[in-house]
Amino acid sequence: MNLSPVPTAPETDSISRFSQEPLPVVYVQGTHREMGYQIGQHRRAAIHAMLATYRRHFDNEGERLRINSWREATLHARKYLPFAEESVPQYVEELQGMAEGAGMDFNDLLVLNCMEALTEDALHRGCTSLAVAPEVTADGTLLVGHNEDWLPDDFETVYLVHARPANEPAYLAITYGGLLPNIGFNARGIAQCCDSVYPNDARIGVPRIFVSRAVLAARTLDEAIRAALNRRRAAGYNHLIVHASGEMYNVEVSAADFQVIYGDEGLLVHTNHYTARRMRAVERSSEDLIASRVRYNRTLRLLRSHAGRLDNQSIQTILADHVNFPRSTCNHVEISDNPLDRQQTIASLIMDLASNTLHVAWGTPCRASYHSYRLEA
Repeated sequence: MNLSPVPTAPETDSISRFSQEPLPVVYVQGTHREMGYQIGQHRRAAIHAMLATYRRHFDNEGERLRINSWREATLHARKYLPFAEESVPQYVEELQGMAEGAGMDFNDLLVLNCMEALTEDALHRGCTSLAVAPEVTADGTLLVGHNEDWLPDDFETVYLVHARPANEPAYLAITYGGLLPNIGFNARGIAQCCDSVYPNDARIGVPRIFVSRAVLAARTLDEAIRAALNRRRAAGYNHLIVHASGEMYNVEVSAADFQVIYGDEGLLVHTNHYTARRMRAVERSSEDLIASRVRYNRTLRLLRSHAGRLDNQSIQTILADHVNFPRSTCNHVEISDNPLDRQQTIASLIMDLASNTLHVAWGTPCRASYHSYRLEA
């Protein structure tokens, strides 16, 4: 199987969004509250835009989202706050700083960062993550790839955070709107990608985004995996966690259980369904995740067929794959979908931990150009 050049989007899609421009970057440093304040100041418009979008969705789709008003959403979100304050208070302070910098109510940002829990995962989305170890790449480089698929409404609000915390490793990560950063890598060689999964044991606890934000602060693989398994967690993601040494793990997490999957063949892939047998027992709505299984198998097949020859360009091509369009690895809007069901790849990332470089395409990678950013620790 030969990988052809990055395919263009089918002509039937004229509404999925992309840009040839580089993503905005916010450079922050200091305490967590100071960093949050700097993000809030610099990305004020994007944060307010995200808030307006989700307020509108609650007004129009309250019954489906199981919450009838923004006020009700706020009351529910406050139930999660004590768990975050007890377990990861530094990231609560980060969010408080962001609210202050953006000139908005902290409770509004709390709702945005608890959205998956509040809506009981009503917004099913498709992300794809992969990692390839030095022994299977063309030049011995460790590469990590991720397509972030979400509401097209959030395309405009995507940006990068280059952070130098006062007491944690520096990191470079992507986020959008008012969400805490969680997909990226740090100066200790720890990289993380997150994929939504859908467990049936969700509970009130530490929201998933706060848990995944903590992984970016890890100094070792052990710390990173332990952070993903916060004992007070509300539910879980799949955390694809990689170290610059070439060690690679998928950590599939629910509220009460987990499974650690080691990349012993030098390849790791994850999408949005549980792959471990014990975790499949807690998966909810498996019939809605068929497209996730297609993306998983397709991506793994492409990686295996090119083991030993994989490089940045071939990873870009894999992330731009259109098999099973529009619910392909390169995810596109289906115009016939309800606005709340529409999704697309809003950013595509490739991390090179040897050079501390993040390559990012803004929007669907079949059309958008990748730009390179370096972590300066």
